[in-house]
Amino acid sequence: MRILVFQHIPVEHPGIFREFWRENGDEWCTVEFDAGDDIPDLNNFDLLVAMGGPMDVWQEDLHHWLRPEKAAIRHWVKDLGRPFLGICLGHQLLAAALGGLVRLTDQPEIGIGEVTLTDAGRRDPLFAGFAPPVETFQWHGAEVSRLPGGAEVLAMNSSCSIQAFRYGSHAYGLQYHIEISASTVDEWSRIPEYRAGLERMLGTGADARLSQAVAHRLASFAASARRLNENISAIVAAARPGSALRDKRLSASA
Repeated sequence: MRILVFQHIPVEHPGIFREFWRENGDEWCTVEFDAGDDIPDLNNFDLLVAMGGPMDVWQEDLHHWLRPEKAAIRHWVKDLGRPFLGICLGHQLLAAALGGLVRLTDQPEIGIGEVTLTDAGRRDPLFAGFAPPVETFQWHGAEVSRLPGGAEVLAMNSSCSIQAFRYGSHAYGLQYHIEISASTVDEWSRIPEYRAGLERMLGTGADARLSQAVAHRLASFAASARRLNENISAIVAAARPGSALRDKRLSASA
């Protein structure tokens, strides 16, 4: 795969996915928006992955790149029709770019939790091989409150009713973090906005406790991330022009 990564701060990178991409011989290019990087020619890529960040989708006056980023996501999904994976902020950007609504949550969701796959989620190729409920790592204070037209909820829980969704054939958003690695909690705890939210929710010293809890589950989280990466790779392969599966889908929809 040729993968384009939209990144918003240095520590919210593709995490463990980079290991899988190296193993598979995939190539990726990172656009670091907070460092002033420009968006390259989208036609050169097979998959667009948008990562998380402490900013909110509506803060265009503070982060001027949010407007062109949303325009690029919209063009990628609606005009180019290529696979997309958004994680946390990237999930919210997908919804906002396509006409959905994002708002602050009533209560931030931080730590280890579970999501339940909907009937659509259990049928979706992104979640092939996943047994519900799915254990997840959460760190967010905003959520998608209304899906864009044409989107379908794939996962949910009691804290957030849209934990995962699909728009069209292969544009996906995940509110939770599946990319985490051994260094994630330590790195994110150094971001002032993240640390403040963590300590408000879980108290002083929460970073050490959360890091320990994650360490016990790293093997399980890594297995889930590998499975999802294999699934999205298969989705990308099926979406390529000339793919027999893609041609079959197009024929069925004609």
